[in-house]
Amino acid sequence: MAIINYVTQVHFDFGAISVLSDECRRLGIRRPLIVTDKGVREAGLIDLVHENLKRMEGVGIFDGTPPNPNEGAVRAAVAMFKTGNHDGIVAVGGGSSIDLSKGVALCATHDGPLKTFAAIEGGAARITAAAAPVIAIPTTAGTGSEVGRGAILILDDGRKVGILSPHLVPKSAICDPALTFCLPRGLTAATGMDAIAHCIETFLSPSFNPPADGIALDGLRRGWANILTATRSPRDRDARLNMMSASMQGAMAFQKGLGCVHSLSHALGGLNPTLHHGTLNAILLPAVIAFNATSDSVRQERKLPRLAQAMGLPDNQDIGASIKKMSEDLGLPTGLSVLGVTPEMYPAIIEGALADHSHKTNPRQASAADYVELLQQSM
Repeated sequence: MAIINYVTQVHFDFGAISVLSDECRRLGIRRPLIVTDKGVREAGLIDLVHENLKRMEGVGIFDGTPPNPNEGAVRAAVAMFKTGNHDGIVAVGGGSSIDLSKGVALCATHDGPLKTFAAIEGGAARITAAAAPVIAIPTTAGTGSEVGRGAILILDDGRKVGILSPHLVPKSAICDPALTFCLPRGLTAATGMDAIAHCIETFLSPSFNPPADGIALDGLRRGWANILTATRSPRDRDARLNMMSASMQGAMAFQKGLGCVHSLSHALGGLNPTLHHGTLNAILLPAVIAFNATSDSVRQERKLPRLAQAMGLPDNQDIGASIKKMSEDLGLPTGLSVLGVTPEMYPAIIEGALADHSHKTNPRQASAADYVELLQQSM
């Protein structure tokens, strides 16, 4: 079994779930609250988690995570955390459950409403090491939240914001690819494209972080080569392992920052929480890559040919067109209009995108007019 220490400790292997009770002991968690969603619970995965907690007493379960976690769900889970005298969290699920867990770990141990900790409100400095410990067990291969320092949460005022701090990185990530075997085809495809988007966009970010660039390119290589197989043959062990690795690597790398794909998808998700984040990223990627192609850092560092090489494409092949074709092959939507996005929504989307933390780390500064064009090209 690989034990990786980069950002946090990662247990990565088929059967890695077996270390859960040991990790609880290592972190001093005696009364964990399991944070998950109803779909994961109905799939029987929480029963497996219980088995690996070795009959630990005082275990609670919060299964009310919505598809796009929000401040109301954070409050409900915090109330359960405090009522049950829990001392740590075991997050089981996709990025939504893991991000919600980070919000609970924060708000159960810090005073003030969630918005005061948002990055766009200058809240990172208010987050301390007092945050409750989180053990993250992903059941999808997409967000990589199990190794990320941030949580994307919808506030009561409708804004979808990033809560960012090294104190929110899970103390342990247990990555067991077998937990993704039962993931439906559509979610395998959408979460997989989310991982690919993370690897691409963080690599294009102009921030100087060569190790992150290398991790992103390798994650992209694994994700691009295996997403179709994982989607079409869900029990292919090699494909599932590589997709989970691509997801983890994308999040390890995006401490560099992301860009306009995510500033737009965060804004869209805030307006309509039913929209899947990975699907939005897949739709937006082609237009944003073309927009960024003329930036100095992308041209000078030959970033597009390096992306093409990682994807196994000829240097002169249109990466955006290849991404759109992949989405079609996966059965994903390839335009925002199919999802109900209309031009009347543009002003609210653009207002959110300009305020989003990912807007600032795009390799080319985007104006409101640029965002209009990106949305039009993605319809």
